[in-house]
Amino acid sequence: MSHDHAQHTTDRRKLGVVIAIVAVVLVAEVIGGILTGSLALLADAGHMFSDLTGLIIALVALGIASRPATQRHTYGYRRVEVLAALLNGLILLGVAVAVGISGVSRLLDPSQIEVLGVPMLLVAVVGLVANVVSMIILRASAKTSVNMRGAYFEVLGDLFGSIGVIVAALVILATGFVQADAIASLVIAAGILPRAWVLLRDVWRVLNQSTPVETDVDLIRRHIRDAPGVLDVHDVHVWSITSGQHVFTAHVVVEADVFAEGRTGPMLDTLSECLADHFDVDHSTFQLEPAQHAGHEHQQHS
Repeated sequence: MSHDHAQHTTDRRKLGVVIAIVAVVLVAEVIGGILTGSLALLADAGHMFSDLTGLIIALVALGIASRPATQRHTYGYRRVEVLAALLNGLILLGVAVAVGISGVSRLLDPSQIEVLGVPMLLVAVVGLVANVVSMIILRASAKTSVNMRGAYFEVLGDLFGSIGVIVAALVILATGFVQADAIASLVIAAGILPRAWVLLRDVWRVLNQSTPVETDVDLIRRHIRDAPGVLDVHDVHVWSITSGQHVFTAHVVVEADVFAEGRTGPMLDTLSECLADHFDVDHSTFQLEPAQHAGHEHQQHS
């Protein structure tokens, strides 16, 4: 337990440093984009703002995970991460649409484009260096923590955005082709859209209490039915509190001997361990019932 606490403390410290770096670069890119007229810098700043939100979510998640449930919040506060991801996805979508419209407008009317290549390049290089430093900070923790791995990939996405801006700045300086800035911004916007879609799709699945994508309900049923003393299973529900935190409930019909011999406790242990070991379900609830009870239930669920 002390090792886990120390690891969480270390991870929080690392995330705090990376968040500070990304926030500084974000401000620099916004200012640089306005002063240089670079839409690509502003697009990358929008992407970085979303990543900053994602990093803050990761930091908050480390603290939320350790907060106990209460009578008012019986599952704790894990759903906050999903609501923050919803906001993040909407911001991403808005940034991608706004950048896309501006980028197309600039391509159709090149006369409105006036980009200062040298300061644009300098700001992009600063962003690239900051992303490399952030990745180095997070690399070790990303190998052992899913949460930190997500933060690592947030920074990796920023790295590619900075490279795109650098390429556009070099093209402008070498050839005077200022439309390269608009093209780079459209490429960044195109990269943002799939991520926004994935975020919003995953949020919808959690809020709609859909079965997690990687979960095979029929396979779970077969595992439960194969347990000694189990006759059948029905009223099966699987959903997620937040990403990676699955919940399972089911009515399990068992042999009469299970009740007569007082084997309900071991039966529940067997079923819970099965779901935890094979299906990564953290919280499972089973209603054990005799065959005569199951026979007059209204089965309105799977």
